[in-house]
Amino acid sequence: MKKIGFALAFVVVLLLSSAWTHKFYVGIFQVNYASEKKMLQITTRIFVDDLNNALEKKHKKKFFIGEKNVAEADVASMKKYIADNFRVAVNGQPLALDFRSYEMENNVVICYFRITDVVSVKTLDITNKVLFDFVTEQQNIIQTNINGSKQNLLLTIDEPSGKLTF
Repeated sequence: MKKIGFALAFVVVLLLSSAWTHKFYVGIFQVNYASEKKMLQITTRIFVDDLNNALEKKHKKKFFIGEKNVAEADVASMKKYIADNFRVAVNGQPLALDFRSYEMENNVVICYFRITDVVSVKTLDITNKVLFDFVTEQQNIIQTNINGSKQNLLLTIDEPSGKLTF
């Protein structure tokens, strides 16, 4: 019985140590349609260290998103980076993201965007390459709620785009 307990403890320690050495790269993007406002409301959740590293790689300078000393230029670069890498087309029509604000929750930066003047949503074409230029293992989960219909996409470097029909 002691041997089984020791073996089980060893396996748990081994699994935990491998979990610490292998980072999980994922972003969550929520897209909701507010029909009464004729608006898509988009919330992004991205690990701040990954976002800072991607911006540093792209711009060859240090970024401080999520820190007290964040410069307006850093925030502007973040907004542009997300807008350049997260694209939405409604009913086949590409539409621009309107950045509203951002906040920090632990080590996650949460950005709020919207797309206005959306009369109806029959299809959503989404391309999401956020952080793909930083780490090839990145996965971006898209969760949608359009007129009460909930659908999801899992986008990767090999498949960065998807289409949903409502």
